[in-house]
Amino acid sequence: MSHGKQFTLYTHKSGPNGWKVAFVLEELGLSYHSIYIDFIKQEHRAAEHTQYNPNGRIPTLIDHHNGDFVIWESNAILLYLVDKYDKEHKISVADEKDRHGLFQWLFFQASGQGPYYGQVFWFKNAHPEPVPSAVERSSGRPASALLHSNEILRVFGVLDGVLAKQPSGWLVGGKLTIADLSFVMWDLAAMTTALKDRPDVDVEKTYPAFYAWHQRLLKYESVAKLLVVRASLMN
Repeated sequence: MSHGKQFTLYTHKSGPNGWKVAFVLEELGLSYHSIYIDFIKQEHRAAEHTQYNPNGRIPTLIDHHNGDFVIWESNAILLYLVDKYDKEHKISVADEKDRHGLFQWLFFQASGQGPYYGQVFWFKNAHPEPVPSAVERSSGRPASALLHSNEILRVFGVLDGVLAKQPSGWLVGGKLTIADLSFVMWDLAAMTTALKDRPDVDVEKTYPAFYAWHQRLLKYESVAKLLVVRASLMN
């Protein structure tokens, strides 16, 4: 690849997982070139991409300064980046207990946030036909009700309960880390899409610590910058 940047990032214009990798690259001052895959054209399953990522999903990262090393799965990418390029622990942690706490939050994000939020968006926006059982499972309400997810609110509650007890307002280490950054895009999607038709839910009032944390993250320089980029790509 001849773009001259240290990394090539296979990502998607709107998909949450690629953007969290971009947040970390920005925070660490690492140069990268983004290739935005078109899901409708099935580019994620094309040989040009699957030669690097056999799972055919995004994101995929190639480190051209490390023998074109390829890594995929978003949180695995985050751990690789801070392990190799964050020796000063700008957005990672040095303490052993904090490190395991950071792993804990990354696993929770990958297993407890992303997949469940994704199910709601799929059945609400993309599934070709109504699936009452799926609607009921994700919403806890009859199929005729507005599709929303109590699981999203449950995750908000988990985060709110922990953040309320953290004097720093961050998840681990008393500062912003990749753990915090990993949650941004799925939470943003939930609050602007999945819960948009839920006037009975006041996130700011019900989950104040979570809401304050999320707003801080949205204003963080790297996040704010890339959200502008994302918006321009979506127009």
